Amino acid sequence: MTAATHSPLFPQVPETADAVLDGLDPEQRAVATALDGPVCVLAGAGTGKTRAITHRIAYGVRAGVFQPTSVLAVTFTNRAAGEMRGRLRQLGAAGVQARTFHSAALRQLQYFWPKAVGGELPRLAERKVQIVAEAAARCRIRLDRNELRDVTSEIEWSKVTQTVPEDYPAALVKAGRDAPRDPGETAKIYGIYEQLKRERGVIDFEDVLLLTVAVLQDRQDIAETVRRQYQHFVVDEYQDVSPLQQRLLDLWLGDRDSLCVVGDASQTIYSFTGATPDHLLNFRSRHPRATVVRLVRDYRSTPQVVHLANGLLAQARGKAAEHRLELVSQRERGPEPAYAEYADEPAEAEGVARRVRDLIASGVPASEIAVLYRINAQSEVYEQALADVGVPYQLRGAERFFERPEVREAQILLRGAARAGGGTDPQLAGAEDLPAQVRAVLSTRGWTTEPPAGSGAVRDRWESLAALVRLAEDFAAARPGAGLADLVTELQERTEAQHAPTVEGVTLASLHAAKGLEWDAVFLVGLTEGMMPITYAKTDEQLEEERRLLYVGVTRARRHLTLSWALSRSPGGRPSRRPSRFLNGLRPGSPAQGPAAASSPSARGHVSFGTGFGAGPEDGSEDGRGRSAAGSRGGAPSRARRPARCRVCGRTLTDAGEIKLLRCEDCPSDLDEGLHERLRDWRADQARRLGQPAFCVFTDKTLLAIAEAVPETEGELAAISGVGARKLGRFGADVLALCAGREPERHEGLEKSPEK
Repeated sequence: MTAATHSPLFPQVPETADAVLDGLDPEQRAVATALDGPVCVLAGAGTGKTRAITHRIAYGVRAGVFQPTSVLAVTFTNRAAGEMRGRLRQLGAAGVQARTFHSAALRQLQYFWPKAVGGELPRLAERKVQIVAEAAARCRIRLDRNELRDVTSEIEWSKVTQTVPEDYPAALVKAGRDAPRDPGETAKIYGIYEQLKRERGVIDFEDVLLLTVAVLQDRQDIAETVRRQYQHFVVDEYQDVSPLQQRLLDLWLGDRDSLCVVGDASQTIYSFTGATPDHLLNFRSRHPRATVVRLVRDYRSTPQVVHLANGLLAQARGKAAEHRLELVSQRERGPEPAYAEYADEPAEAEGVARRVRDLIASGVPASEIAVLYRINAQSEVYEQALADVGVPYQLRGAERFFERPEVREAQILLRGAARAGGGTDPQLAGAEDLPAQVRAVLSTRGWTTEPPAGSGAVRDRWESLAALVRLAEDFAAARPGAGLADLVTELQERTEAQHAPTVEGVTLASLHAAKGLEWDAVFLVGLTEGMMPITYAKTDEQLEEERRLLYVGVTRARRHLTLSWALSRSPGGRPSRRPSRFLNGLRPGSPAQGPAAASSPSARGHVSFGTGFGAGPEDGSEDGRGRSAAGSRGGAPSRARRPARCRVCGRTLTDAGEIKLLRCEDCPSDLDEGLHERLRDWRADQARRLGQPAFCVFTDKTLLAIAEAVPETEGELAAISGVGARKLGRFGADVLALCAGREPERHEGLEKSPEK
């Protein structure tokens, strides 16, 4: 994951204000020098919008027009805010506040609460979902995990649209919003939820904005204090502003107009959280004298990728589509986007994994490759496929880099070594330069220059520390003569800015979570009707948002782009799926318009074998906006497949792990513990012989499923999810022998890397 530009990692601070403008194109320069009055920047994907607005802030500061402490830049994710702070620091504009809406509001609320209300600010609730569950229980309404997530999302939407519980049903009708359950029941749960929070003296994420708005509205003296502090505002991703965030921004501004907003209506993909592009599209109406600049020079993607992105939007309809930007690539030509059709989901995952492996072998770093899907439940089959070919991966949405335990420990060790000094610390003996010193310090905790095999927690830890070593190497190259103390200072500043180094590993992420990121190679997977667009997208506006979501996915790719789909969920299934309608007229051989044409059952040579999982509801991962990254509702995209049901209680299963076991996690297990232990010992022996991690033989879930099912034939073993044809051929005899209570035959000279 990288920033939008490819500047050196540690650039020199520009010497003068005019030097800040060096390297900007004419439109970016127009943004950077528009320091007076309202400014609206309509910036297409890959056009350098962050570069333009950070240079605008830095130019204003360096030219003496802005005082650094008088500028407040707001965006939607901590990562984006951290990147902005890092860039401003590199441009010599340290001291500018760059925060998320919630972070900025929380700081103000904590500071002014004693004066405005008295006492300490109520603490933030740690688990909102738990309180919603208790509210439902008080209402005597039973919710399963997915229903609980739906109700929580509806409460969040209500609050950001400033809707109180009793007005929720009417607000749904007015907004044309589909309710996931009875509006009256949701309103009742919402009301009890608010009551429970008051009883416990806690507030939630949305309350931070609501209470800040209330304080600024009710206390003119406090509002004036904030306005004296912040006189210039910059809002990134303005198309994602909710009505509540816009209200807060209006209160911050007062009657002034020193405001710069940046956005792209074609990247509005968070309407389920209350975001609306109307504020961006109506900016000129609200600010008639606004300067409007359009950024359309795409520095990210090749002409081939840009052509596909423009083609997607050319078919769009609605208000946002009327303001679409036609991108113009500034890069050299590259390969055409590839389209791949597979017989089933496991074959698709295996095909993608092989292509990823080939790209890495050709020189594309693993960290510059991403596999993007519509909902988080699709990730598991790709995790398995990448593990099978020995490719490391990282799931987008995991904890922040500098909050990882191994990174925090490493910083403590480096700080201690810096205090001790290279001449007196025995662990640094023989380490001649800064990178060697860092490697020596990290080696005291078991880090080696060679990575462990496969992926998993051990590999994740190694990758984190390797990222610190690479950072030290880059730092030493940019700052000759720098020592450990200098690096420790740099790490501390990066920690505060959340400016993380790159971690090696293919990124797996939902399309929502990929917003704002980019890679050299992108695989857009699962592009079938019912998944893209998602099955619950019914209205014209919902369908258009799905198209915009695919557009966001396409524009994440710099050079290599592959779009793929599977005709059925499982091997041997009926090939009833169709490619996404959004690809009509764009992929070779597709109709120019109308409903998606029926696809041939042929897999066009991509046939593979194995058993995978269908896409189920989201796993609840959150994007930086604190909402479910795949929307508020899930659903099986294909009507043709039969739902998996628990073999104990009969409940429909949606979780991928439960589907593999064919039972609910909470239902009694008929596990043969003795067999499970023998299988684990056998797997460990196989892993040693192969020189691979144990999960490359069979994952824990697959091993558990085998021990519960105790298959007697190859057919029964092959029916277990995670046992593909290759693994059946290689390990089937051993597994069936163990299941029958026999010892497997010894296999001498077992070669390594069987999954290639």
